[in-house]
Amino acid sequence: MNYWLLTITFLSVNLDFFFMLLFLLKKYKLSNVLLGYLIGIIILLTASFTIGKILATLLPEWTLGILGILPIYLAFHDNDDDHSKKTTHHSDTVTVLITYLSVCAGCNLSIFLPVLANESNIDFLITLVFISVLTIIIVFIIKLIANIHLVSIIMKNYGEKLMKFCYVLIGLYVFWDSGLISHLLAII
Repeated sequence: MNYWLLTITFLSVNLDFFFMLLFLLKKYKLSNVLLGYLIGIIILLTASFTIGKILATLLPEWTLGILGILPIYLAFHDNDDDHSKKTTHHSDTVTVLITYLSVCAGCNLSIFLPVLANESNIDFLITLVFISVLTIIIVFIIKLIANIHLVSIIMKNYGEKLMKFCYVLIGLYVFWDSGLISHLLAII
């Protein structure tokens, strides 16, 4: 398990949602935002791991490296998601959860699936704990910096480019880590 890869993957996949967190933390209680975000993370990571396990059972490990195409595709694909969707719910936690799932489900599944596909069950549980801790830390950091103007400017100007760069790196890592590159080189 590569903690640096997990950290970079988490940060790059959720970069666009960090903007939403700035607004959600101003609107709702910290505990409601944190709980909704954590539930969403756990749902998407579990789905990615489960789908990855099914594919790993059916296919040789090196073929799963082809999944590295997903993050690279997302890096070059225009994101036309409508982040302004309004939801009305009785629970602030459910509002945060649905907002997170609607904004980040596709990216999280596409990016985390190849990263988690070859993890053991125990490694996946460790990953869940690790990503949950990162989620808690990020929410508190964003809560602290929510009012800093410079942060908003930097994210607005460079956030998307940084996110796309990270997606490409993750895709290339999946190619290499799965053995796809060495398998293809052996054929040539």
